Amino acid sequence: MDWEFGRMLRRWRDRVTPESAGVPVGGRRRASGLRREELAALAGISTDYLTRLEQGRSTSPSAQVVEALARGLRLSDAERELFFQLAGHAAPGLDIVPTRIPPSVQRLLDRLANTPVAVYDASMTLIVANAPYDALMGDTSKLRGIERNAVWRNLVGPGNRAVQTPEETAELEARMVSDLRLTASRYPADRALGGLIGELSAQSARFVELWEHGELERPRELARRKVIDHPTVGHITLDCDTLVVAADDLRLMVYTAEPGTADAEKLALAVVLGTQALVE
Repeated sequence: MDWEFGRMLRRWRDRVTPESAGVPVGGRRRASGLRREELAALAGISTDYLTRLEQGRSTSPSAQVVEALARGLRLSDAERELFFQLAGHAAPGLDIVPTRIPPSVQRLLDRLANTPVAVYDASMTLIVANAPYDALMGDTSKLRGIERNAVWRNLVGPGNRAVQTPEETAELEARMVSDLRLTASRYPADRALGGLIGELSAQSARFVELWEHGELERPRELARRKVIDHPTVGHITLDCDTLVVAADDLRLMVYTAEPGTADAEKLALAVVLGTQALVE
């Protein structure tokens, strides 16, 4: 079935326009569909691997890769199910952390095309970020595997551009681990989630401490102000609202500034400069 998977992958890639996928368009294009490197970036895989999949030279892509490609290709529910079948997988069920972005949420993202937005699953793993978000917070397209998980980035990895006091950092860590524990209780059969928890336990003593002794509760606040240290425009104070899509267990992080303020001007400048850099 590898050749059929590759054939459908090429066919669906050719029909997706860069604009519909949220890909910045720069320079002349020979085709209206997505380039291989563009789809690869959307799916978080290498262009070489995508090429081998399309040519039938790479077998058995993981369910995570298939899900990421289906999302980048904007597949319908029926097409997504067929895509999983061609890859030798059953479409993820209710016992797996959802990573699918439904059409209604995608329409919301399309309407927020000029606003920094990132979508996370229930394990706080980044599913997709739009161009303004990358312009504000740094390019996410190169993040691979556990690097895309916000819990890992805050407890083990390089963190992000948000400026926090030690007290704010400690509170954020506690809340993230608490939320992850609740997610684990909802999806006990998810092997990828179990692997993430195992990696965090092996790499972070702080995670182990919070996992074993931290309080189990949901964050009391879903909106807060953040100061972002942008490398070009400096500090920007923004509202960061976390919108929970309960039916699909998704979290949308949206960054905005009050219109007419200096922070709004800085945000607009950061988005313009960053988007231009991403296109180049």
